[in-house]
Amino acid sequence: MSVNGRRRHHRRHGSRRTQEERRNATQARILDATAEALADLGWAGLSTTEVSRRAGVSRGAQQHHYPTKMALVAAALEHLLGRLRREYEEAFAALPDEWRDVDGALDLFWEMLRQPPAMALLELALAGRTDDTLRGLSADLNERVVVIIKEVFHELFPETLPPELVDTTIRSLFALLVGLSIQNSLDDDVHGHQAAVMSQVKLLAQLLISEEKEPRHDQTPRPVG
Repeated sequence: MSVNGRRRHHRRHGSRRTQEERRNATQARILDATAEALADLGWAGLSTTEVSRRAGVSRGAQQHHYPTKMALVAAALEHLLGRLRREYEEAFAALPDEWRDVDGALDLFWEMLRQPPAMALLELALAGRTDDTLRGLSADLNERVVVIIKEVFHELFPETLPPELVDTTIRSLFALLVGLSIQNSLDDDVHGHQAAVMSQVKLLAQLLISEEKEPRHDQTPRPVG
């Protein structure tokens, strides 16, 4: 291949990479906008028009990537599951050493459950109960989230809980925190009941999960940046 041919090849190859990066960025904006709309408006209020507006793209651009509302929601679900796991692991790794323990992990999990991505997934799970078109998509959502939580737990706290207790403990904790997050979305814990429950949960976790370092006993929530 001539020098000019190689240059043209490199320019075309670089252009394809740029187009792919732009496509990925546009899709991420659309899927994040879908999560925000679900969290703010619920399944009943979600529309492709609203998603396009929030994402800052035209209706045509959105439909080019996701031709139907269900295609959009299915892609958003996958995007959110991956995003939540990645953001949780990154946030936990960024904690100061003294907060990188079971208490810190629970505080961070509770915080993330109240953010739009998790609330969007919760909205999909709840809506699937009465919407036949959504049920097939969201029927196994709870199970998929539990599997991710167990995998992250094993990564962060290997061999700290007897294997026979992990599954039931994780499922119980997830069910409890989902219930708390629903109540929090209604009253923002104005009476402090959810904070009191979280304090008890952390005390129980300290009894169940042995760590090499001494657990914190003040139960002060980790600082939120």
